[in-house]
Amino acid sequence: MKFSKIAAFVACIALLSSCDYQKYNHKEQKDLNAKNDYVYGVSPDSLPRQMANKYTADPTLEPRVNAIRAKLYGGSGSAYIKE
Repeated sequence: MKFSKIAAFVACIALLSSCDYQKYNHKEQKDLNAKNDYVYGVSPDSLPRQMANKYTADPTLEPRVNAIRAKLYGGSGSAYIKE
């Protein structure tokens, strides 16, 4: 009985200490585009200007795209391929 209480206590401590797991496992880097509204927009809630670019679909590329999807995601029975 005493061993199970000790094991439960150790498990509880391990679970609580894992909340800070990899807390410091990142590197702070200077963002070169921090003030660029083309990338981030004028405010945190707005869309970036590059989202305004609209491209027309090129139907000649569709067979190539489908071949790449078939190669990546499986054969012709894949859910990602339009037939």
